[in-house]
Amino acid sequence: MPEGAVLLMEDETILRLFPVLRRAWSLRGAPAAVPITGRNAKRVLFATINLHTGHRICLRGANMRQGNFHALLREVRRRYGKRPVWMLLDEAPCHIAARSQALAAALGIRVVWLPKQCSELNSMDQLWKGLKGTISANHQFSSVEEHAEYAERWLLSLTDKDALRKAGVLSKNFWLRSFLQ
Repeated sequence: MPEGAVLLMEDETILRLFPVLRRAWSLRGAPAAVPITGRNAKRVLFATINLHTGHRICLRGANMRQGNFHALLREVRRRYGKRPVWMLLDEAPCHIAARSQALAAALGIRVVWLPKQCSELNSMDQLWKGLKGTISANHQFSSVEEHAEYAERWLLSLTDKDALRKAGVLSKNFWLRSFLQ
């Protein structure tokens, strides 16, 4: 990587209106009642973490399509100006699409592909795990927009050091540790 380059890890997560139930209680022998409507609205958070500083960028979208990913790429370029940007990505359809790759190249964002089926290598996945355990699990929000707002606020309210810690970047076993030093 060139001197002064930014190294980002990117990922997205789906937030649903109905919460993931990780714990619940009911009388012994009686099933717990879980009311649902049959329609589970969703929002998607697209986010990056700077693996050197812990700085995060987060955008909300209605789906996991190219348009929302393109908005994130443009925001990354806007925030980091003319600095070289390298972005580690998984092979989600919105990432591998020809138009997404062309836009990244046009914006001067160098894409580095993570190995398939290795979500444990993506630091954003670790942040999503913390977010969903803290914000999403076992709580019903009044709307999916409220859920997304709380989730985005949680992600961006972490200190940079806490974000790096929760993402696993500060671990002595982090797979890119020697590269970051």
